Amino acid sequence: MVHGRAALRERLGPVLADIAPHLSCDELCAYWFREDGYLDHDLLDQLAAVRAQGYALHLATVQEHERAAYLWNEMGLKDRFDAIHYAADLGHAKPADSFYAAIEARTGFAPEDLFFIDDRSPNVQAAQARGWKAALWTGRERLADLMARA
Repeated sequence: MVHGRAALRERLGPVLADIAPHLSCDELCAYWFREDGYLDHDLLDQLAAVRAQGYALHLATVQEHERAAYLWNEMGLKDRFDAIHYAADLGHAKPADSFYAAIEARTGFAPEDLFFIDDRSPNVQAAQARGWKAALWTGRERLADLMARA
């Protein structure tokens, strides 16, 4: 599902029928999407300031198709980013080199022109290995400071 080779409901339906026949795919997905949709508004505000300076913002995430659509459309990330690049659509997930290569191909940006933040060190290290400027996001430092150091 994460790599886009199977549909969420196609795989989830039979499992739910076996382990929780009282629960539908729609109910479980609605709960998951709604309850696991935390937005870091401080970070989003910092990103908006960067975008206001003329930088393009691209969301790079490990999601399957339905969850990516929910984040983009229902949670309104389409209003905060210029594009979304997600694992099921790319066919690769972080921290695989092919995930980052696919984003370069889609955007046309050279590795040295990209700045990437992530809350997982392996993902940051993989981006750096491709030549991207990258920093670990912990929320303890301002985005502008991380960008300046990169």
